Amino acid sequence: MGLLEQCEAAFGSPDLYRVLGVRREASAEEIRRGYHRASLRVHPDRAEPHAKEEATRRFQILGKAYAVLSDAEQRAVYDEQGTVDEEGEALRGERDWQEYWRLLFKKITVKDIEDFEKSYKDSEEELADIKAAYMDFEGDMDRIMESVLCVDYTDEPRIRKIIEKAIDSGEIPSHKSFVKESKQKMMARKRRVEKEAREAEKTKDELGLGDGADDLKALIQSRNKDRKKEMDDFLAQLEAKYGNNAKKGGKKTAAKKGK
Repeated sequence: MGLLEQCEAAFGSPDLYRVLGVRREASAEEIRRGYHRASLRVHPDRAEPHAKEEATRRFQILGKAYAVLSDAEQRAVYDEQGTVDEEGEALRGERDWQEYWRLLFKKITVKDIEDFEKSYKDSEEELADIKAAYMDFEGDMDRIMESVLCVDYTDEPRIRKIIEKAIDSGEIPSHKSFVKESKQKMMARKRRVEKEAREAEKTKDELGLGDGADDLKALIQSRNKDRKKEMDDFLAQLEAKYGNNAKKGGKKTAAKKGK
């Protein structure tokens, strides 16, 4: 499978610029920053043990996308022909992409990621990214939640409020796939939240955090319950607001696939 096909499978688009979250006219420094931000989201050091393999695969694909766009000659060919040189030096199969990342950026730590998330969430940058994702995916919340940095499905109530406020103010248009999303699709996201909570609990047990860490255990359980209640309340509000339309709608409207 070539790089563009890998991008399509892993990130929902074969467009290298879209995968890195930058404009086609982006400068070399903008592309570097885009790569840094996108790679922080999927860096294997951030992944839970059960998800490291998939995170590593996506991390490697991001590295290859950046390697093409950071090479002036390869980027020119990609811009003109829409193809990449799979046999070229930039995409050598034997390259250690984590080492390549470390040569570009300082060694990542959990604190680095936490600090980045704290500064990014509720920032002007995040607000712009959410609006851009809404426009790119025409209101498809599944795609929006997958593309915005540093969010999981427990962030959905916050993300949705941001979008609704932007719609009400006229900053972005009202897409049917967002305002009349089916209850079935909402429930699928709710199930993902519950699955993530179960996987987190399993990982905690595997790491032995339950022994001699009662305060931590209570905190984790409390947070999971609070998040589940928040999502339940959120879905109830959505059903009250859009329930009749959702029941009448039948088939859901598919969001346009990103280029």
